[in-house]
Amino acid sequence: MARLKLTLRGAVQGVGFRPFIHHLATELSLAGWVNNSAQGVFIEIEGPRSTLQKFLLRLEVERPPHSFIQSLESSWLDPVGYVGFEIHPSETGGDKTALVLPDIATCPDCLREIFDPVNRRYRYPFTNCTHCGPRFSIITALPYDRANTTMAGFTMCPACRAEYEDPANRRFHAQPNACPECGPQLQLWRSGVRQNAAEFLASGEWSRSAERSYEALLSAAEAIRAGQIVAVKGLGGFHLMVDARNEAAVRRLRERKHREEKPLALMFPSLQGVKSDCEVSPLEERLLRSSEAPIVLLRRATQSEISNLKSQIAEGIAPGNPTLGAMLPYTPLHHLLLAELGFPVVATSGNLSDEPICTNEHEAVERLGGIADAFLVHDRPIARHVDDSVVRVMLDREMVLRRARGYAPLPVKVLPASCRQNKLTSKQDAASTVLAVGAHLKNTVALAVGPQVFISQHIGDLETEQANAAFRRVVADFQKLYAATPAIIAADLHPDYLSTKFALEQSRAPRVIQVQHHIAHVLACLAENELDPPALGVSWDGTGYGLDGAIWGGEFFLVTDRVVERVAHFRPFRLPGSDKAVKEPRRTALGLLHALASGRDNSALHMQHGIVPAFSSQEWTTLESLLIRQINAPLCSSVGRLFDAVASLIGLRQVVRFEGQAAMELEFALEGVQVDEAYPVPICETTEADKSETRNPKPELVLDWAPMVEAILGDVRRGVPTGEISGKFHNALAEAIVSVARRIGERRVVLSGGCFQNRYLTERAVKRLRTEGFQPYWHQRVPPNDGGIALGQIVAARRCD
Repeated sequence: MARLKLTLRGAVQGVGFRPFIHHLATELSLAGWVNNSAQGVFIEIEGPRSTLQKFLLRLEVERPPHSFIQSLESSWLDPVGYVGFEIHPSETGGDKTALVLPDIATCPDCLREIFDPVNRRYRYPFTNCTHCGPRFSIITALPYDRANTTMAGFTMCPACRAEYEDPANRRFHAQPNACPECGPQLQLWRSGVRQNAAEFLASGEWSRSAERSYEALLSAAEAIRAGQIVAVKGLGGFHLMVDARNEAAVRRLRERKHREEKPLALMFPSLQGVKSDCEVSPLEERLLRSSEAPIVLLRRATQSEISNLKSQIAEGIAPGNPTLGAMLPYTPLHHLLLAELGFPVVATSGNLSDEPICTNEHEAVERLGGIADAFLVHDRPIARHVDDSVVRVMLDREMVLRRARGYAPLPVKVLPASCRQNKLTSKQDAASTVLAVGAHLKNTVALAVGPQVFISQHIGDLETEQANAAFRRVVADFQKLYAATPAIIAADLHPDYLSTKFALEQSRAPRVIQVQHHIAHVLACLAENELDPPALGVSWDGTGYGLDGAIWGGEFFLVTDRVVERVAHFRPFRLPGSDKAVKEPRRTALGLLHALASGRDNSALHMQHGIVPAFSSQEWTTLESLLIRQINAPLCSSVGRLFDAVASLIGLRQVVRFEGQAAMELEFALEGVQVDEAYPVPICETTEADKSETRNPKPELVLDWAPMVEAILGDVRRGVPTGEISGKFHNALAEAIVSVARRIGERRVVLSGGCFQNRYLTERAVKRLRTEGFQPYWHQRVPPNDGGIALGQIVAARRCD
């Protein structure tokens, strides 16, 4: 049994939607309620999980004919014991903040119009209506009126104005409404693009010719066919596009973008095209076709599954990766371009590595001039950058890995249990407005206004000047958009994070609350799953600043009403070279083996286990010295670094080209492998030496990885296949979670942190916990990685307030 919570926005009132929901729920013998509010339609429904999945799929297919779903948020929660299904009275309250909707993929009606030769919007790439189109990427202020959007400079022609003022028209008060006569247009800037841009700036005029605009699109398509790289200005920024079948073009894109091996996203012309290269389940198909239209991580189809035809996708798209990131066109511009091409294209973010995507054509010329051969641009300004969201299906539900277009800035409601049960709003929760500035990697920020927590679009890693500037813009933008001045700023505990430094610099905020990184992970998962303490939190990732000054990342917390206490962690080991070890798994493996040696002949041990060949003699001498002298070799309990070390020890990866690469390859090694055996990971109590070294006087459980590493090295010597070693390693981690849960005795276990993006690890852990009588919880619409940290910081700040 489970409870499914749904929030639907769009044309879902006054069209028979609530009676339809009542009828469908009753037919499926499901219990719960539905009601209208100022923000849309709310549904809470419970019953057998398989029946709820049928309800979700049928809801979108069988909805009333005059309804339209702009966004559908779904969360799986614990049942509360509803009896029967009811239509509750409508709620008339609600803040205007709920009016900021995400950007919405092209609706079927608009799609038909742009391909209808007799329609006045035939081939018009900026067609939209109240059911679809730009929202968050064009709004500059509330209320959401045309004057407060980047469409303010486009005066509607008489035909568009008539639609806008007609209550019976689906474009009634569609703020971005436009047509070829009065709306934005395309231009193509070719080689010598800087000169083109300068000439355009001097003239300050765009052609209002629909024919010339469409010719620009055809020319861009021809350039892609010819193997060129085209920068395309889309909804929330630029894409860099090349023919996904052209190996040389893909290689050239990687070289120019400085993106050596990280997978590239694909845009397919149609769902059938996706199915020709990937396995697509019904839930994955729903995501691809949804109004959010995210990038969906899909398993590649085998040759036999595609009629023995070899895939046309270039190997350089995702080298060595059994999955592809696929999406469908989500704007009229993309639909028209992909229909003209008829084949999949790479559609990767228009930026250099570690920089935010470009949103302005003139900025794009400067930053992308060394990458793109041509620029397909338009004159509708973008108010804020919004990347494509990334989602995967795990355990028969969606897990958002990057929350951006289609999802941001929809809020997460955080209420105490008493208010949730009575469906009321807590005045106490509205007492303080909190700004959370997130982490350093995969940064998002969040703003809590009353019980609503508005989570920003993905900002990215705050490694560059451009990324830091984007972070500051988003912080200012959110406060302006929601007209909110925070009383509290919540930040990470790490003193060197740029987001933390920003928080500490803000003199206007009366309070800055710093939250330990992994505690924020756990609290975010609790909040998303509407759980109140107590619970056991498992927080596993690559790096986070611990309360004892060490690097954490393999932590267990007992969360109660009063405190969050670390109760277990993995045995620490040292990282020679500190941050350099993150990019070189061989260094992490060396630190692990140094700790394993425990006073034995380190050189002999390392030589025996084959690590030395990964280093030059000079590197070896330097790193050994760092470990022995404990200089620039911080202690680490991170499971993410354990993944790296094991990948190095078994010869998979010694140096990574992007974050998480070694861990991903260790997961990929499991393809086609069935292993139930697990390596041993015994639990021991904290020793006095451990307490002294980590400066933590409290007794804690310690998971000792040493027997596991010894066993892995033994399997390597015996020539055990890599996939089998990987399987036993993953199983060992799942068993470690179960072992700690047994010792702590808390039935509810929440899983958070970047390690739980790993599908096998998460599914294995959930399965084992359920088998042993525990109730596991994991992330759904808030990322398990650092993209969810800001939500956890909000919850922590509210607990302290």
